[in-house]
Amino acid sequence: MAKPPKTPQTLQGVTILSLSLNLPGPAALLRLKRMGANCVKLEPPAPVAATTGITGDPMSAYSHTAYEALHPGIRVQAVDLKTERGQKVLRRKLAKADVLLTSFRPSAMKKLGLDWTSLHQHYPALSLVAIVGAPGPRAELPGHDLTYLAENDLVTGLDLPATLYADMGGALMAVEAVLQAMLLQQQTKQGHRFEVALSEAAAHLALPRHWGLTLPGTPIGGGHAGYQLYPCQDGRVAMAALEPHFAKSLCAAAGLTWTTPAMMMAPSTRQAIAGFVAKRSCKALEELALKHDIPLHTLPN
Repeated sequence: MAKPPKTPQTLQGVTILSLSLNLPGPAALLRLKRMGANCVKLEPPAPVAATTGITGDPMSAYSHTAYEALHPGIRVQAVDLKTERGQKVLRRKLAKADVLLTSFRPSAMKKLGLDWTSLHQHYPALSLVAIVGAPGPRAELPGHDLTYLAENDLVTGLDLPATLYADMGGALMAVEAVLQAMLLQQQTKQGHRFEVALSEAAAHLALPRHWGLTLPGTPIGGGHAGYQLYPCQDGRVAMAALEPHFAKSLCAAAGLTWTTPAMMMAPSTRQAIAGFVAKRSCKALEELALKHDIPLHTLPN
């Protein structure tokens, strides 16, 4: 994976305290760290011997590689928030923080004394960004990335999604909420509460489908001959010649006579391009793309 470009240190001097585990919160914290924030994370004590390298964050057990990738530069401390000693550590950290990032259900927040009423009373300048599964009363219901994608028609057949879209989309929304919180703090000198629901992140990602853009048979849903996945000699090619000038270049390369953009919706055009692609290797298609300015990406076997 390419090293991410250096991000302007927009949040230099801002302290983020995170109690969030698994993926969305840590992914958000990583981006906030790259913006210059001072990021501190409190985790439960490790459930097994420390020699295993497993921490109190379940992600450490699911995928230690992912856990390590999510925490460079993050100061992580094991704290049992259910004990008085842990509560003292938490209170010290809260007093120094600008934003608290969490991913607990509201009932768990209340048990820890972190419901917004209590939190705002004791730390009026502190903002809260609470990551939940679904908004409002549904925040107490169990759910996960897969269920939120399914309810928004983003799961096809019996195949699992290629990545954790709702979790990663929620992470971006949490970063957005932190930035909003900091702007409001500058204006009001008060902390503010933001709720980030993973179901709403999935719903946002699903908007093109709800608008009809990606439904079967539409130009981006499989109807356009230039916007397809085609098999080639030694793999597949993701063809994205959607705009008329790209589609015209593709047709010219494939030996098809260009008439109007409507020809790209014809099954005969798709068949002709499929036959053209099937006879060529990934390397040949990449060279063709450079020569004729055609957007495509090859996927060798």
